[in-house]
Amino acid sequence: MRLPLTNALGVLLGLALVPWASAESIKIVVQRSPLAGSQYYAVSRVWNEIRPGDRLTLTREPDNRHDRNAVRVDWNGQPLGYVPRAENRALARALDAGEALEARVAKLRDDANPWRRVEFEVYLRL
Repeated sequence: MRLPLTNALGVLLGLALVPWASAESIKIVVQRSPLAGSQYYAVSRVWNEIRPGDRLTLTREPDNRHDRNAVRVDWNGQPLGYVPRAENRALARALDAGEALEARVAKLRDDANPWRRVEFEVYLRL
């Protein structure tokens, strides 16, 4: 079960008041997802280079003709795919609001099913 970002923010703001919690040290996973559409982008081309833990860039595409909540996922400037449509609404809103989100490769699998090949995590950083 995922917390809506607004609920997660409330929890995090409470943590920020704890003396041992500095803003640089708080990073909460808000979402873990498979990469959508990877078969159409650079995943097969960069498969031997990409590693779990690698930083990913999330880019909003509000004018995307297929999905107004589209969030593209890039690795080293190369498009890899998208946040799945069923899971992108809260991230799109958070990005539009300027939230400090980070994404990283969570898991790589050598699987014929493109939806199982790359999993990524999105973090909210305070």
